[in-house]
This record gives sequence, structure tokens and C-alpha cells, in this order.
Amino acid sequence: MNLTNRIVVVTGGAGGIGSALARRFAAEGAAAVVVADLEADAAHAVADGIGPVAHPATVDVTDEDQVRSLVADTERRYGRIDLFCANAGVSTGGGIEVDDAAWDRAWRVNVLAHVYAARAVLPGMLARGGGHLLHTCSAAGVLTAVGDAAYTATKHAAVGFAEWLSITYRDRGIRVSALCPQGVDTPMLADGLAAGHLGARVIAASGAILTADQVAEAAVAGLAEERFLILPHPEVAAYARRRAEDPDGWQAGLRKLVRRLTT
Repeated sequence: MNLTNRIVVVTGGAGGIGSALARRFAAEGAAAVVVADLEADAAHAVADGIGPVAHPATVDVTDEDQVRSLVADTERRYGRIDLFCANAGVSTGGGIEVDDAAWDRAWRVNVLAHVYAARAVLPGMLARGGGHLLHTCSAAGVLTAVGDAAYTATKHAAVGFAEWLSITYRDRGIRVSALCPQGVDTPMLADGLAAGHLGARVIAASGAILTADQVAEAAVAGLAEERFLILPHPEVAAYARRRAEDPDGWQAGLRKLVRRLTT
């Protein structure tokens, strides 16, 4: 994926990793970057800051009709979509006590939104014989988000769905990448730390906290190499191997870290 002259859509594009992706794609020479977000004013602000190649759009990614409209409007405006970034995400900061409404929202934003995006954008990509899907899945999707049960479950599902898409469609010209950062200096992490959420505290204690711009840089490099798993934190690969080879030892280590942080 060479981003020069590409048409790109980024959901959750008004802040955090999403806005960093949008800015970086524009800097890489994208012909158009659609900054899509639930917060209309914020999407406009990010698009205005990027300049003429950026176009703001308002979308609720949990509403399939709105996602279809986003794709259709973009294709009418620019003729195609080369790269669709399903980036919107939510956390809960809790365990099994979190109510059903929060579990449902996590499922709809973190998983079903990716399904809706694929349903909407794949027909055009397949007809043209190419395209790239970038799903922001989090390191929680290959490890565990200690302290956040719904985030863990839904991000694992997101990685699984992305892998299914890659296996199913790669031979038809569709590339799929799962972006899986660990600690990132975004409002999601900052708000979790301010609220004292265990998951946020574990992330802060587990390694480097990258900026959103560093994550965007890693994403661009991963797209250029057409990698499925893009890991802005290289140590996540080592953690994943350790988890696979010795799950009991891996869990024991995390429990030890939790005890240290909570006593």
C-alpha cells in the first residue's frame, strides 16, 4: 500500500490514533482523507487542520445504514476507496460487573463496526481487484486487557475477524492489517488512569507509552509491507509468544503485576 494518491477513510478520526492516522496519510500524499467520527465538530476541526485533501463526515459506526452511507458518499465523491481504517473503539474499565448496555456497546463498536465496514466497502474493492482494510484492534486482541473484560473479549474477536477476512479475500486482491498497539497516549488511556482503572494502570506499568503519531508511523510502515499484524510495540510479539508457549506462566506473571499494583 503506497499511500500516494490513495482515497482513505478513517473512522474514529477526530482524535487519538484516528486523527494521527488521518494526518499521516495526508502527509504521505493521499489524494483524499475522509475523517469520519460520531463527533461532527471534532471531525471538522481535524479535517480543517489537515487541509484541502481532508473531508469531514459524521457517522455512528454502530449503525450499519450510516456506515453504508459513508462508503457510498465517499465513492460518489472520489470514485473509489483504496484504504478503509476501522479505527473507532471503546473501553469499559470493568469486569463481569459491567452492565449489559456497556458490553453491548463494546461489541457493537469494537467488532460489529468492522463487520459493517467490510460489508459496505468490499464490493467496490473486489470489483476493482484491490483494496486494503486496516482494523485498529489493540494489543489486547492478542494478549489481555487486565481489568477490562469486555475490551479483552471484543478485541480478540476483532483480531479473529480481521484474520478471517485476510484468509478469505487476500487471493482476490484485498489486503487486511490488524493494528495492535499497547500503551498509547490518548484520551482513552488518560481517562482510565484518571479514574484509577486497573487496566490503564497495568498498561502504564507494562512498557513504553507511545504517542499517537508514533502509532501512525508504525501503521504506515506496516501498510507499505502489507503486514497482517502491525505491532507498534515490538515487545508485544515476544509477549504473545510467551503467552502461547507457557499460558500458565504468562497468567501468573500478570497476576503478580496486578498484586503489586493493588497492594
